[in-house]
Amino acid sequence: MTAARGVLNGTANFILTRMATDGLDYEHVLAEAQDLGVAEADPTFDVEGTDAALKCAILANVIHGGGYALEDVDVEGITDVPPSALELAAEDGRTVRLIGEVTEDGARVGPRLVPENHTLAVSGTMNIVQLETEHAGRLNLSGRGAGGPETATAVLGDVNRLE
Repeated sequence: MTAARGVLNGTANFILTRMATDGLDYEHVLAEAQDLGVAEADPTFDVEGTDAALKCAILANVIHGGGYALEDVDVEGITDVPPSALELAAEDGRTVRLIGEVTEDGARVGPRLVPENHTLAVSGTMNIVQLETEHAGRLNLSGRGAGGPETATAVLGDVNRLE
């Protein structure tokens, strides 16, 4: 692997999708996400980009052979993304997604403009990661990234590895 980028947090993606689709403000959509079980009672790690940054640190360690920690990832969350930014993006055929990226220049997470028809423009609680490889080119992996069953599956997988 030579690089990775993607939508790495389903909660943040759900919030940005709802804000863009229905023109709703951040606080309204966050409350809805919490009611639906898509966001935790304390969503700080998700909305401030920490969860995606941790995943970027893991990817950076795989790609670059180790040495990366959370503090090595430049992080910006979605709490300050106004509905007007999403409206302007839509007028230009784009949307905003919280993108995590690992390249030869380092690791970063932040809101990015993405063309509406781009592979990274997944919606709802979907996640996607694009892995750049030397021999196979670009590989895309996607799946649901937030909610009860998704979290339970991840936790059970972690517990299974402890045995």
